[in-house]
Amino acid sequence: MRYLFERYELDSGRRELYRDTSLVALAPQTFDLLDYLIRNRERVVSKDELITAIWKGRCVSDAALTTRLNAARSAIGDSGENQRLIKTLARKGYRFIGTVQEARSAPALTVPDRQEEAAKPDLPIPDKPSLAVLPFTNLSSDPEQEYFADGMVEDIITGLSRSKSLFVIARQSTFTYRGKAIDIRQVGRELGVRYVLEGSVRKSGDRVRISGQLIEATSGAHLWADRFESHLNDIFDLQDQVTSSVIGALFPQLERAEIERAKRKPNENLRAYDYYLRALSSFYQFTREHNVEALKLTRLAVEIDPALAAAYALGAYCYLQRKIFGWTIDADQELNDTRWMARRAIELDKDDPIVLVRAGQAIEAVLHEVDEGVALVVRAHELDPNLAIARLTIGWGHIRSGNIEAALKQFHAGGRLSPMDPFLFMMQTGIAFAHFLADRYEDGSSWAKLAVLDRPNYLNAQFILAACLAMSGRVGEARLIGARLMEARPALRVSTLVPKITRFYRPDHLEKIRQACVNMGLTP
Repeated sequence: MRYLFERYELDSGRRELYRDTSLVALAPQTFDLLDYLIRNRERVVSKDELITAIWKGRCVSDAALTTRLNAARSAIGDSGENQRLIKTLARKGYRFIGTVQEARSAPALTVPDRQEEAAKPDLPIPDKPSLAVLPFTNLSSDPEQEYFADGMVEDIITGLSRSKSLFVIARQSTFTYRGKAIDIRQVGRELGVRYVLEGSVRKSGDRVRISGQLIEATSGAHLWADRFESHLNDIFDLQDQVTSSVIGALFPQLERAEIERAKRKPNENLRAYDYYLRALSSFYQFTREHNVEALKLTRLAVEIDPALAAAYALGAYCYLQRKIFGWTIDADQELNDTRWMARRAIELDKDDPIVLVRAGQAIEAVLHEVDEGVALVVRAHELDPNLAIARLTIGWGHIRSGNIEAALKQFHAGGRLSPMDPFLFMMQTGIAFAHFLADRYEDGSSWAKLAVLDRPNYLNAQFILAACLAMSGRVGEARLIGARLMEARPALRVSTLVPKITRFYRPDHLEKIRQACVNMGLTP
């Protein structure tokens, strides 16, 4: 039987829907729903009846029904707002209200039968993290949210694509799955990716809720899920906020998943990129022993692949970690090694934001070539505005120039972009120091305590906590921390510290730091 309405033709025998002579792609359940509503168009069909007919009585959520209903409406040019063809009757059910003609004969204008598509070969999965972002499902009756969801997915794809350490499938490929019943494993095989991000958008009143989940396509395992909710005051501002939040939350999860995958590989099967990932895992432990291990692994990576820029940049970053945690062994040798690894990384890849930010921060803080280091980090930020760690260097640049509020804005933005970031304790330390310089010692103490709790062996956070306590009159507490600092760093003295940092701070800020050192009991 063929059902003709407006410019559409639904052929129940061939299970196909045409608009004029063009075939409209429909998921099987969406076709079944539309077919059932048309065949029973003389009456209202209840929700329970539809579930029994389409899902054979299986327990399904309202969201699943709404999704299929919206897909059916979209396929025939209808919407939940217009309800030109499919009408929702509150608390009663649904009815197809379009004018329909039935035809049993073959159509006058025949459409060539579709040839069966050849089975698509599985695409190889790249070495680096590979991701497909599927169209987000609109769970609202408001068709405007479809545009919002599509725009947000495009922005997420664009934002993730800025990172050269990720392999991200283009929108044109992922949007071919719109409205289809999909198997995540099949999507992974067809697109050649290890991870798939899917999500939904729901509008209720003046609020919009966006949910997302990251799935490992090879196993179907859920790696991460979250939801973001906000007022619908400015849809474009909201789209930007959610996009940044999703990217910021997603990147550390992808990195963590890749690290775990590399750690599970047998040693005899390791390649350069696997050694790099293992090095990154050791680096993130933030201990002296793991720092040594990370350096060893980066060297193994570049021995196998001398063109792996990310491994050179991570090696330079390891020397930066040594410096800020006080683990330096041979200062002159480590200075030379940092210079070689950072510059080699930049020679190999001048457009990878991660390479630029790591090499730039090492050049700035280890080599003290501040202008060049900052310029590289700023370049990384321009290439990828969602790169949270770049905000750290930009924020400290504002502190050096005395612009405290601009520094706070950068540190807070970094924390918001990546709330699970391994470097969050450094963002918190920057916020604490900015409050210290602005005479907001209680605020500074609170943020410094967060950093100390997160990373107790990061002595800079302890120093700033002691400084805030010392300047707020809590001298006893400050001196306890000061004593621990001198025990950990016997060379720490006011007479050596202040001249070392003189060129980085304004005279009034430098005097504040000197006074705090005296108050916390550091050796003159």
